[in-house]
Amino acid sequence: MLKKVFLAAAMSLLMVGVTLTAAPTEVYAGKGHCLKQAKAKYADDRKARRAYKKACHAHHKAMKKAHKKK
Repeated sequence: MLKKVFLAAAMSLLMVGVTLTAAPTEVYAGKGHCLKQAKAKYADDRKARRAYKKACHAHHKAMKKAHKKK
């Protein structure tokens, strides 16, 4: 019985570790280009990926224009 409890505890810790290492792809994608962000956020949906990339690019251009030094 005690062996099963320790095995279950070890498996739950292992599962938490796997979940934590797999989750931050979106966090790391925030540092990259719009395409990398879109691929990380919408890996399976091509249309959503294109829409996200387009919106991200427009936002990037607007920020660049707003902060342009004269």
